[in-house]
Amino acid sequence: MRAFTILLLLVPLIGAGCSDGQGRTTPKTGKGLDPLVPVIPLTATEAAYGSPARSAQTATFVGRGSCKVCHEYEDRLYQGSDHDLAMDVATEKTVLGDFDDAVYERNGVTSRFFRKDGGFFVNTEGPDGKLHDYEVKYVFGVRPLQQYLIPFPGGRYQTLPLCWDTRAKEEGGQRWFHIYPDEYIPPSDILHWTGENQNWNYMCAECHSTNLEKGYDLATDTYDTTWSEIDVSCEACHGPGSDHVAWAEARTGLAGGEAAAAAGRKEMAPLKGEALIQACARCHSRRTSVWPEYVYGKPFGDAHRLVLLTDIHYFADGQIKDEVYVYGSFLQSRMYHEGVTCTDCHDPHSMKVYAKGNDLCARCHEPKTYDVVEHHFHEPGTEGAACVSCHMPERTYMVVDPRRDHSIRIPRPDLTLSIGTPNACSGCHDDKTPQWSEDAVAKWYGAKRRRPAHFGETLYLAHTGAPEATGALSRLALNQSQPAIARATAIQELSIRPGPAVLRTIESALGDPDPNVRSEAALALQDYPPEERLRAFALLDDPVRLVRVAAIEALAGVRIKELSPEQRAAFSKATVEYVRSELSNSDRTYAHTNIGSLLVRMGQFAAAERSYLTALDMRPGDIIATVNLADLYRMVARDDAGEKVLRAGLAANPGGAPIHHALGLLLVREKRMGEAFTFLERAGELQPDVPRYGYTHAVALHSAGKIEEAIRALEKVHQRHGDDVDVIVALIRFNQEVGKLSSAIHYTGKLIRIRPDDISARQLLRQLRREQQK
Repeated sequence: MRAFTILLLLVPLIGAGCSDGQGRTTPKTGKGLDPLVPVIPLTATEAAYGSPARSAQTATFVGRGSCKVCHEYEDRLYQGSDHDLAMDVATEKTVLGDFDDAVYERNGVTSRFFRKDGGFFVNTEGPDGKLHDYEVKYVFGVRPLQQYLIPFPGGRYQTLPLCWDTRAKEEGGQRWFHIYPDEYIPPSDILHWTGENQNWNYMCAECHSTNLEKGYDLATDTYDTTWSEIDVSCEACHGPGSDHVAWAEARTGLAGGEAAAAAGRKEMAPLKGEALIQACARCHSRRTSVWPEYVYGKPFGDAHRLVLLTDIHYFADGQIKDEVYVYGSFLQSRMYHEGVTCTDCHDPHSMKVYAKGNDLCARCHEPKTYDVVEHHFHEPGTEGAACVSCHMPERTYMVVDPRRDHSIRIPRPDLTLSIGTPNACSGCHDDKTPQWSEDAVAKWYGAKRRRPAHFGETLYLAHTGAPEATGALSRLALNQSQPAIARATAIQELSIRPGPAVLRTIESALGDPDPNVRSEAALALQDYPPEERLRAFALLDDPVRLVRVAAIEALAGVRIKELSPEQRAAFSKATVEYVRSELSNSDRTYAHTNIGSLLVRMGQFAAAERSYLTALDMRPGDIIATVNLADLYRMVARDDAGEKVLRAGLAANPGGAPIHHALGLLLVREKRMGEAFTFLERAGELQPDVPRYGYTHAVALHSAGKIEEAIRALEKVHQRHGDDVDVIVALIRFNQEVGKLSSAIHYTGKLIRIRPDDISARQLLRQLRREQQK
């Protein structure tokens, strides 16, 4: 059992009219750490699932049986749908895989599928690297593959990586396959099927069952996960139906006197418009949770944070790369901005599209204009003539599951040539070059066809570290004609490029109509002085929770005593909400490292130390917790403790670049320069996409008098990250120091292109030119 108690900071509440009637606690603290400020002790369950969230929703779940009494037609459509078959108990009827002593071998591990005592079992590699028998308790999904859930101690269920291909045999199906076919994942990896990133309770459960309660308890590190219906049933989309059932029974005379009198509540309005899209987005998106309870009818951002167009998840132009589940793509589309919703194409109960092939698109788009050779330039009836082939190309996930890109775009071979993004033409004609595709499009539609500037060109500049990226990102962030998800991504990219001009962009974005943009703008303020971060106070009463918790991250560390009583009360309320938000994911280490980071910025070092230790107890050697805890020890003059933490982290994660970097910095402070160079250089080698690592290594070389080596190291970083201001400034200074004035002038010119409003850079350029003329 864990000895950790979740602590909710009370300090902002004191002086804001709130009582500390729950008592004061001052635990013993380590050397150099402050005594703990007054706190409210909460159990993990209370913190993550406390009554404030529960009070938001009074109706209860009644089950599909109550719905189908009136909605028989919709119920018939639903039966056998992907939602109906999202999850089920493993039985003879539901298990589709071959468990008749089938054998599957991969990477030296031979797994066997068999039956025993009426159950379904697999003998395969466990967390200790040895073969064990595991019973399948649940099936997960149905087409084009079926996965299987295995129970583990502590209420955990893990997803077996060996899946059954449910396609017909002639399509390549009816076989076992591994979800990660190209790599061996050892038991020590969090991606191993027994690891935390394959845990059903956290990763999958919410979107495969109705009224899912994760039920994680931090103190015992156990789950008690429950649902009202095992599959995705009516109330998963429409919300709890007790009030609606009472209303319907009262209207039809089925309810008794008391029930009829109490049922003056509501008819359940059909989902439509933005509310419908956001209801679907809850599960059909790549996102993280920001609140333990999903309240039906509230904005998406009240319970979830959408993954933006990062280069890990999307190509620069927003096309799907990693598994992102539709919503982030659809937000980019012209269809979305013209008011098209999910159910304009998909029946909401059967999940099927309303028509096959081009007939679906013809519901809105005139076939005489679009379903003709003069438009698509392909043989009618062929794959090339299908609307979706050009406008919604597929990408295959989970080995056998092709999914269409819902950004619904015009193919742009010209962007393939300029920024390397895919295009539908080359996707089919993979034996041809992108230039061939571009020439074909030019021939069909004319060389002067419309090729508007695309936000992908700006994000490409950011991904490649181009000097002009900062200005382009600022323009994109404020361009209301561009998709909000792209503008929010631009703000996210600007957050690592701070400066006066960027700050003006962030200030404007704080008032953006889109909550994702406002949230990213608040987060981007974190690296600015407190007087600038105070601008985020306006967001503490934002209507969307995602924005409010982001504002707290921006405001942490401001001088609370200098605020008005009203501001202190708003800050206190939002701080409580922030901690509850993080603790909705208390089964993940990042929740505790995030809380620890907030507490550090608020000066609550002892509480922060416990948060980091909680994370390390959950996952020894966790990179972020390791680095943050070591940095906390630096702040309180305990580098000896920090070194032990970092070396333990490296033992667990020898490839952890952030730990190498942090240990190198610690050794510099200890003046152990020989060791320091080794760790700093290694950090840059392990993660060359982080310019700070190479920059720090170069600065350390410079401080040791190795200026030429430092310049070479910086030039190497600059080749990859041409818009990194710190690297450019160091190159200017170091080259000036050794008399290489031409190089210093060259890099000063680059700095001015990135920061055209920087007066000091222009003054420096004039000074360098005068020196060169002497």
